[in-house]
Amino acid sequence: MNTPARAVLRIGAVVLPIGALAAILVTAGETLGYDYDAYIGAASRLVNGQPLYDPAVDLAGGHAVFLYPPPFALFMVPFTALPASLGPWPWIALLAIAFVAGVAALPVSSDVRWAVLLVGGIEWPVLYGLKLGQVSALLFLLFALAWRWLDREGPLGASVAAGTLVKLQPALFVPWMALKGRLRGTVVAIVVIATAAAVTTALVGPAAWRDYLNLLSRVSAPVTTPHNFTPGAIAFQLGGTEQVATTIQLAATVLTLVSVLVAIRWTSAEVSLLVTIVASQLLSPLLWDHYAVILLLPVAWLLERRQWWALALPLALSLPLVGFTPAAVYPIAFGVALIAPIIVGWGRPAETPEARRIPTWVG
Repeated sequence: MNTPARAVLRIGAVVLPIGALAAILVTAGETLGYDYDAYIGAASRLVNGQPLYDPAVDLAGGHAVFLYPPPFALFMVPFTALPASLGPWPWIALLAIAFVAGVAALPVSSDVRWAVLLVGGIEWPVLYGLKLGQVSALLFLLFALAWRWLDREGPLGASVAAGTLVKLQPALFVPWMALKGRLRGTVVAIVVIATAAAVTTALVGPAAWRDYLNLLSRVSAPVTTPHNFTPGAIAFQLGGTEQVATTIQLAATVLTLVSVLVAIRWTSAEVSLLVTIVASQLLSPLLWDHYAVILLLPVAWLLERRQWWALALPLALSLPLVGFTPAAVYPIAFGVALIAPIIVGWGRPAETPEARRIPTWVG
């Protein structure tokens, strides 16, 4: 890329996302901090000795419904000390910083990082997640760190553990590390998760874990949950019967698992990591649109290999196309991001940290 083009890219990657985020936040209304309310509510209940989970909840997506592991409520306790007048603003600022830090941590060339910051900064899943105060930007950072620390098992295991303590989906990386021979990373992840779980249990009691599992069993309907973006849910929303939609969802789950196993067996650790990242979301019975933030990771990998068509994935979900992009585009985008790294990375030799262009400033 020549110097003028690089300058335009970098200016655009700063100006456009800031403008888009400002527009989203100013017009957010009552949806500002929608998910933050669930986090801070759970943390407040923990401080006051109340149950973390509401036994009356039987549907995901409601306001202030806490669907996260008990340790995450403990993580949010410091925010209960903030004045109520501040609302979710400090948390949203922290998530925005996490997203930018995640982009900076990507082990790709500088130009690709700027391109990801540009397209990600105007992408609806990123902006919508920040408006809600949803943890998707934090998971994006932890996934980016896991990718960058692929050859450093201790930090890799710690990032996997941190992700699992925020949401259950990253737990898929524990067996992935074991199957890829990252045994020290596997042990680190298990020890960190077990320690955090023990500390949390001492504070909230073992009943909180039972309540959490019961809650998940009540709300984890992959086909009939409103506003869900799983393949089965989209088929159901388009008029398919519940039986047909359930069959589609089952087929998508099997394909996802097969893709992970194929990637682990026949591709590099880097490719299999990216495939597992996408799979961790596809295997969830609840696939919200803001989960698509993590698709920027395989997009960055594809762009690094001059697969310029990959820009179509975040651009199809960009803010200017909100209201025009069919809901079916989301599971399709996840499917493409799942399979494309396998196809592009098939037969390539394992990549060293130097080949992945890990920034020198990260050590």
